[in-house]
Amino acid sequence: MIDVEDLSFRYPDGTLALSHVHLNIQSGETVLIAGPNGSGKTTLARHFNALYLPTEGSVRVKGVPTHQDEFHARLHVGMVFQNPDDQIVGSTVENDIAFGPENLKLSPSEVGERVEEAIQIMGLSDLKNRSPHLLSEGQKRRVAIAGVLAMKPECIVFDELLSGLDLPSRTSLIDELIKLKNLGYTLVVLCTDLEDIWTLADRLVIMMDGNIVKEGKPSELILEGVESHGVREPVIFKLFRALKEADG
Repeated sequence: MIDVEDLSFRYPDGTLALSHVHLNIQSGETVLIAGPNGSGKTTLARHFNALYLPTEGSVRVKGVPTHQDEFHARLHVGMVFQNPDDQIVGSTVENDIAFGPENLKLSPSEVGERVEEAIQIMGLSDLKNRSPHLLSEGQKRRVAIAGVLAMKPECIVFDELLSGLDLPSRTSLIDELIKLKNLGYTLVVLCTDLEDIWTLADRLVIMMDGNIVKEGKPSELILEGVESHGVREPVIFKLFRALKEADG
């Protein structure tokens, strides 16, 4: 799905945000990219749908370099931002979800079908005539996901999807991720906290200072220790370590 080869990226002020990054994400895979704030994970992910273009190296989406065809990348990779208000523009939930497909110049019937499918997947039928700006934070994030789903991408990137949410909202969104995973979507989740979400992932990638420092099976990397890299490990692993120490 996504091939990152020797990617380096500098911001216009000259700050080096990514340095010689290599990463491959397979179709249908669920990948967690974890790291502290400033580690480069969001900057990396914004290359996947050509919001940023490489300073050096390349990013390919389904074999096509993003710098050659930005539209191709955005058709195949959708992104849900950390703050849903950054991508909610409609006066109602239904209108907001329709915004993306309408900008693809699709027929009204095709737009309607995509909107209804996204509403059903995300369980938003009871909210479709509500103003998205008046919804709870968890509901807003579900609307933002539905808006991305209506664009029919094969891969969805989530930037700190669970950050700042209460337990019921976190649980609801995790259930939605499981649903999307089972539907065959490629999922990339950016996080600093692995609680509740590590069990969904096929692979964990840890970033620091613009580089990938570790990657592998989530359980194995967490057991090796992730907190030294600025990533909060799940409580169950803390309990495991405490019990192991108590047993001598």
